[in-house]
Amino acid sequence: MKQLLNTPADNTPNTELIIDGQPVPVRSGELLIEVLNLYAATRNRKPVPQVCYLPQMGPIETCDTCMVKVNGELVRACGTRATTGMVVETAGEAVDIAQREAFDRILQNHMLYCTVCDNNNQNCTIHNTTAQLDVKHQSRPFTHKPYPQDHSNPFYRYDPDQCILCGRCVESCQSVQVNETLSINWESDHPRVLWDGGEKIDGSSCVSCGHCVTVCPCNALMEKSMLGHAGYLTNLPVKVLDDMIDVVKAIEPPIGYGPILALSEIEAEMRHARVKRTKTVCTYCAVGCSFEVWTRDRHILKIEPTHGPANGISTCIKGKFAWGHINSDDRITKPLLRDGDSFREIPWDEALDIIEKKFKQVKEDHGPDALAFIASSKCTNEESYLMQKLARAVVGTNNVDNCARYCQNPATMGLQRTVGYGGDSGSIADIEKAGLVVIVGANPAENHPVLATRIKRSHKFRNQRLIVADLRKHEMAERADIFIRPKPSTDAVWMNGVARYILDHKLHKPEFIDQWVNHFDEYAKSLEPYTLEYTERITGIPQDTIITVANEIAAADGVCILFAMGVTQHCGGSDTATTLSNLLLLTGNYMRPGAGAYPLRGHNNVQGASDFGSMPNVFSGYQKVDDEAVRAKFAADWGVTLPVTTGKDNHQMIDAILEGSLKVLYIKGEDTITSDSNANYVASALSKLEFFVVQDINFSETCRYADLVLPAAASLEKEGTFTSTERRIQRLYKALEPLGESKADWEIIQLIANRLGGNWKYKHPSDVMDEVARLSPMFAGVTYERLEGFKSLQWPVDKDGKDSPLLFTEKFPFPDGKARFFPVQYIEPCEESSDVFDLHLNNGRLLEHFEQGSMTYRTPGIKEITPNSFVEVSPELAAERGITSGRYVQIASPHGKVRVQVLVSNRVEGKQLYMSLNSITEPVNKLTGSFTDRQTHTPAFKETAVSMTVLPEQGENPLPRRNFRYGTRTPQSGVEVERKWARADYRLPGTSPSDKLVQIKSTTV
Repeated sequence: MKQLLNTPADNTPNTELIIDGQPVPVRSGELLIEVLNLYAATRNRKPVPQVCYLPQMGPIETCDTCMVKVNGELVRACGTRATTGMVVETAGEAVDIAQREAFDRILQNHMLYCTVCDNNNQNCTIHNTTAQLDVKHQSRPFTHKPYPQDHSNPFYRYDPDQCILCGRCVESCQSVQVNETLSINWESDHPRVLWDGGEKIDGSSCVSCGHCVTVCPCNALMEKSMLGHAGYLTNLPVKVLDDMIDVVKAIEPPIGYGPILALSEIEAEMRHARVKRTKTVCTYCAVGCSFEVWTRDRHILKIEPTHGPANGISTCIKGKFAWGHINSDDRITKPLLRDGDSFREIPWDEALDIIEKKFKQVKEDHGPDALAFIASSKCTNEESYLMQKLARAVVGTNNVDNCARYCQNPATMGLQRTVGYGGDSGSIADIEKAGLVVIVGANPAENHPVLATRIKRSHKFRNQRLIVADLRKHEMAERADIFIRPKPSTDAVWMNGVARYILDHKLHKPEFIDQWVNHFDEYAKSLEPYTLEYTERITGIPQDTIITVANEIAAADGVCILFAMGVTQHCGGSDTATTLSNLLLLTGNYMRPGAGAYPLRGHNNVQGASDFGSMPNVFSGYQKVDDEAVRAKFAADWGVTLPVTTGKDNHQMIDAILEGSLKVLYIKGEDTITSDSNANYVASALSKLEFFVVQDINFSETCRYADLVLPAAASLEKEGTFTSTERRIQRLYKALEPLGESKADWEIIQLIANRLGGNWKYKHPSDVMDEVARLSPMFAGVTYERLEGFKSLQWPVDKDGKDSPLLFTEKFPFPDGKARFFPVQYIEPCEESSDVFDLHLNNGRLLEHFEQGSMTYRTPGIKEITPNSFVEVSPELAAERGITSGRYVQIASPHGKVRVQVLVSNRVEGKQLYMSLNSITEPVNKLTGSFTDRQTHTPAFKETAVSMTVLPEQGENPLPRRNFRYGTRTPQSGVEVERKWARADYRLPGTSPSDKLVQIKSTTV
């Protein structure tokens, strides 16, 4: 069984063994290599060499360099478990012979030319092991392989000639990412890494997640962005490089590797002067991946994940490679003022003068509520806090919101109703250890890919069960043990049907309910209508399937329900979220590891944007603005009088603009025109504003409606914190200086606040966090010192720094400490199919693009893989309408129309359509209406009825043949090292008389 990735193994000693004559405390069953590594580190001993072993992946046993003696026998330390009394020898002639024999075989596959290699950055495992073993010479000469380099992927290249066949890349692909693309043809005369069982990367199922490149111990797999950029001598013509390598190899026999490695060490040390490594947090989805970004001047060399608390060695295509927006040619670098139908650059002072004049005039003429503010889910926590403080303390209005209104607020509402906190019940660690994961209305393999790897791994290797409910058969649905396709907008019905069956058959947890949950009788009564017959009629799910799902949930050792916009973006989104939380309470799946509700947040800081107060009804930490005591606390600290009434949310702001009561809007880091529902309606509102300020890094579609555009710094150009979907607060550090005259959002907000009389004096984002901690019990113990480097905290955080990876360990945050069943009634969809609009339109992201692609399209490689948006049409509907992939169609709804190409796909069925979001010119939200969730005003994006008119134009398939969706995976259990051991030419190193130490005397020079 593979180890958990986000849960450290318990290595608390409970016995001891003997290492080189010394007793050492160990945990029985602990990997011997881990024992030896700790022993060497704590006792200043020489470490055991290891090439294929990587702690985050566990043993793969391919390289044989970690050979030691255990009870007199040579064994691989990485594949051996510690036992009581075990006697281990890490030195001696037999061990030395075995280790050097193993490494000599590796050098036969790898040419050492470190000085002219871009991978020579003092972290190359092959280079370092050569030095560690003090290799003077190799017995086996390097042997070329009969394969060319493969540069067909836009982001990385594979050099078979340098590949040592350690299998790290295969293990990471098969067992960590679980995309199951890579393998090694061990039975071949010339083994190599294969993509989908063939030789070429392009056109395979490779999703460019970068796992393989990250774990490669040498230069066989490298980021193209590194090539010719990292080293002092590497940006040379190929012929010159080849000649230099030939010279190095020619002098190696007489002088040995020592002087050559010394030279490469000097060159590698010199690289520190120009290569900067900076810890940051990913700016795409909310998994919260953290890593180091390597930069040389403004060139991004690579992203290197190492030990981020959420992701470890994992990334996705966006986090690893999609950073083209940072240095894109169309970055906004100076303030832009509207000049007729165009814009002209102006100085900052002039921009601030205009804002001061307009804000003050409108406030004087119409009152503070004539102004409104929209914060960004992509900016930092500190910037969200300052945006709401600007609105409340300086302008005097509670009209402030963020884009959680478009997606996440119903999830928050459903959880606050039932368990008090609107966030993940636990951590990614809990999801990977759950007995059963239920995914409802979410597509984590594409929207939260690193989180999905943990589920795929546990499902593949740890007997985790997986149930998926969705309209579309995406990757997680393909992998599921049970996949159900309920009718649109009926998730609440099937979950209540499951709950009633569980209750009727006494499969619930009465002891848990009696102790921890109120309002059981009311909830039980509310389930009465949800008979199996009714559930099947409304949802279309067979009764037998409902029974099977109910029994799975009741029997599982820990249930995690993961959900996203397929649940929230409905007229009954809050109630559906409430329903699934009720189900978890009924089955006792709170207050324990490996259980609970997990609303998968979409943007990198959509959780934090709300947590830190950018909402019309709460201050930071969800302290209500209509609570007199809370308001008095903030007013006293800020030295102001604060507004009393709840402000307008995003949806209400648009209505207020059209009604004439809202005159000024200030948006930072949000492309509202392509994000909000019913784009045509929103456009008419934005066009009517008296004064409109937009702050962004690139010129967005929303900028086109602005009167003034302010240039903001990108995430790599500033400091602050983000909060991930698992409530994890992490620091990001400045890797680059802001481009041109752009400024960090927090600096811009402070400049505006001070023009309006705010008298703010923040010197650094840490000052803002200190204020938040002082005023918000949820963040009382959050400090930048406690978040240093890769450290993190999961809220709520006590003043002493104790955080909460698992919520609800002692009680629920209600006055009596108990959770609450919250009965709800099924709300039918607001917009259903009709004779005219006879199709249902579903919509969402793609793995390689983020939302409309405003960032990802600025990375050329992603544009090569997926250049266009498209609408997925089922094979049966395509046959009925006589269309094939590439055909242009007009999709129309009561609210608008778009022209888009068809992709015939079996992921959708019948009259279901799925439209990807990656388009600015023909966005989905031209079709979606103004219906919203009853409680939170979140747009009902998933309740859209449309028609499809076939147009005469037939284009190329919108999905190029090189796209990974055409690939055919090659699943296997891992690197399958047993196949290597079965080769006729393999023997365990050190076990043959011909294995001996290489002792060639070098010439003294």
